[in-house]
Amino acid sequence: MSIKKTYNVAVVGATGAVGRKMLETLEKRQFPMNELKLLSSKRSAGKTVMYNNQSFTVEEATPESFEGIDIALFSAGGGVSQKFAPEAVKRGAVVVDNTSAFRMAEGVPLVVPEVNEEDIKEHQGIIANPNCSTIQMVAALQPLKAKYGLKRIIVSTYQAVSGSGAEAIEELKTQAQDFLEGKEMKAELLPVKGEDKHYPIAFNALPQIDVFTDNGFTFEEMKMINETKKIMHDDSIQVAATCVRLPVFTSHAESVYVELGDTPSVEEVKALLASSAGVTLQDNPDEQLYPTPLQAAGLPDVFVGRIRKDLNQENGYHMWIVSDNLLKGAAWNSVQIAESLVKNNWL
Repeated sequence: MSIKKTYNVAVVGATGAVGRKMLETLEKRQFPMNELKLLSSKRSAGKTVMYNNQSFTVEEATPESFEGIDIALFSAGGGVSQKFAPEAVKRGAVVVDNTSAFRMAEGVPLVVPEVNEEDIKEHQGIIANPNCSTIQMVAALQPLKAKYGLKRIIVSTYQAVSGSGAEAIEELKTQAQDFLEGKEMKAELLPVKGEDKHYPIAFNALPQIDVFTDNGFTFEEMKMINETKKIMHDDSIQVAATCVRLPVFTSHAESVYVELGDTPSVEEVKALLASSAGVTLQDNPDEQLYPTPLQAAGLPDVFVGRIRKDLNQENGYHMWIVSDNLLKGAAWNSVQIAESLVKNNWL
């Protein structure tokens, strides 16, 4: 980044999976930083984290922690964001929040930079990072919407356990080992931590992410539905989602059916996506080329393949979208927003 000014940055939730990815991304991108402050809950305070070959001690977050901070990246749970994000804003910081606390709030931009970067400048101190599964879908579909129009989306997700945090990763490892050794698998976290009933995730598929709402959809599914319309500035798009948890460590995959406002050829759709920012086309059936979660892990792009026309609906198209949920779905998207803030002087 060719920016001379430097900024004081706080990372809230610095010891979590997304917080660590944020730090890795800030370091990799050489974000123009003057001071770095790592914050967490009382439970994690005192831990040390490496950044740019320096050891930083994580501090317990308090309202006063944000004095002098320019940009605060939050990824420590919705309750923490609701408590401390307004305090950070009061003290002059711009908050990029990775939780669901403010996503649908009036006056809070919900941003995927490849889709609606201009919304950032309308912020009133808080910018929301969308749900991970929403981010990768809209990043892939926005070029199609811009050129052809977008009428309908039906999406089924295949989501990694890292979306439920580090504990879910460890539970998957333990369950898989127990299963292979012929032991009974213990389930304490999924589909929803704290609920009465849990299922093993190892060698399984759970068609529930988050709790159910009164309409039969889960909160995760409703997030995708509502966030897509807000990010794309279009309440007329018909969106339906089914969200499923799979025994995959990292990267969400999605089977997406869309109906466009026009009828481009498959080759035209492929060419458009291949030239779109943040999107990598991997689509060659003859060579069995298509994205997979394992291949996408650790990479910042959204990968798209299996593009084909529907056999019955003239303007219908199917595709397969994969992306690292901890990077583009969280840390990388947040850092992109921070970069846009400083690049465009929107702080």
